[in-house]
Amino acid sequence: MRRILKQRVLLTLMATILAAACGTGAGVLAGRIISLKLAEHRLMQDATRAAAEADLHLEESGNVLAAMKASMLPPCSDAELTYFRALVFDAKYMKDAGRMSDGKIDCSAALARPAQPVAPAIQDITLLHGIKVYKNLALYQSEDLAMITLQWNNFYVVYIPVVQAHDGPDHERYSETMTDALSGQVTWLLGEPPAVNAAVLNKDGIARMGDSLYATRCSRRYSKCITAYLSVPDALQADHTQYRIYIALGGGAGAFFGFFCSLLYRRSRKMEQQLRRAIRKDKLRMAYQPIVDLASKRVVGAEALARWTDEEGAAVGPDVFIKIAEEHGFVGEITRLVVRHCLRDFGETLRTNHGFRLSINVAAADLSDPGFLPMLEQNLDREGVSAESVVIEITETSTALHLVAIEAIRHLRSQGHNVHIDDFGTGYSSLSYLHDLCVDAIKIDRSFTQTIGTEAVTETILPQIMAMAKALHLQVVVEGIETSQQASYFSPGEQPILGQGWLYGRPVAATEFQRLWGESVQKPPDATNPEYQ
Repeated sequence: MRRILKQRVLLTLMATILAAACGTGAGVLAGRIISLKLAEHRLMQDATRAAAEADLHLEESGNVLAAMKASMLPPCSDAELTYFRALVFDAKYMKDAGRMSDGKIDCSAALARPAQPVAPAIQDITLLHGIKVYKNLALYQSEDLAMITLQWNNFYVVYIPVVQAHDGPDHERYSETMTDALSGQVTWLLGEPPAVNAAVLNKDGIARMGDSLYATRCSRRYSKCITAYLSVPDALQADHTQYRIYIALGGGAGAFFGFFCSLLYRRSRKMEQQLRRAIRKDKLRMAYQPIVDLASKRVVGAEALARWTDEEGAAVGPDVFIKIAEEHGFVGEITRLVVRHCLRDFGETLRTNHGFRLSINVAAADLSDPGFLPMLEQNLDREGVSAESVVIEITETSTALHLVAIEAIRHLRSQGHNVHIDDFGTGYSSLSYLHDLCVDAIKIDRSFTQTIGTEAVTETILPQIMAMAKALHLQVVVEGIETSQQASYFSPGEQPILGQGWLYGRPVAATEFQRLWGESVQKPPDATNPEYQ
């Protein structure tokens, strides 16, 4: 026992560690993806702000150039220089303004009249309206700061580009590009030139090239684009706290999932083993629910329902333990036990009351089990019960194996059994399908019965099911009747209709059922009698 306990603990621990490792890996991946997405979003926000600011620079430059051109003052006179200084002082982004001819500065607000001639500068880009752009004008070069010069006719202005003035996060870089109006060539203007092709720097959008993220925003007014970019390691480092949270959450979730799955597996294994022991020790019990003729309100049969209470004293529903048995391949053992119990409990009743029918549910696996039909016949022969007294109920989904189901149903009916399709309406409902199966009755699933008196869509399906049954001359058994309104809905007409549900009686032990049924034979049953509730 101690060894088994150690094995279980070890299995749980291994499952938890493995799931935690998988969760951590998923957390790393999710954290990386989310962190990079957030970084891309931030980059685009920064590029958008920088591009909007660059538009203001160019707009102000154009306004200052227009004001300078409108001046009627003598060129490079003291009055004109004073006027230029006033323009620069009033401007937000301008650093200097003056006159230029043949690529050389004649005078400016900051430099006045340069005493020594400077070598002519060659423009880098030509914009619309003939505006020339210089990025390496000699008199405005410095080690720490570069400036842009715009020349229109003989006037020029100087400003600091936004990529150098803009404050961004650590490690985030910017690039500013312009497109030449004459050649259409994209030129890197200022900022740190990224190792990426011009298409990324000259087109709105987000790109991931190599080990870097790029977000580009282009002006709608000027031929200028701003690109904010950041390396992937720096992007992850910027969100290292959040990144670690994702990893921790992933690992924690994985560990919890592994531990939970281990417990479920152990519980499933435990339930499977308990169920096998219960079958071997004949611990399953049977309950029987009355089936009533809705025309006469008399009990004409019963449905056998298996019940199981596990070793901890908890009741386990058939939808749970039957599924466990099916998944582990021993549902046939339950069917054999049910057949034995039913014939033991109702053998005498079935032998002496030929109008009474006992319904037994069989699983899908039973239909393909070569030993099922011989087992059923042997038990009936041993108890002296005719096949006509035992109804075989198969679920609609059990008929998915079409040829197997048809052959099994054909053999059951040839022996005298009535065959009913249980839970009808939840699976393969079709006229041609029912015709091929050649069954005797359909049992309308309780989910349809519960919609009576409501506006549910499924209520509109009930008349179609009834019409289908009538066309195929099938008896109808209605499950889940709990109210008088539901019972009245199925008032018998031309079709024979049977019903079962809490209105007529709950599932009870065989002895209690026999007592109630004996009383119902003596007097007409009252559906509102507490005995049947």
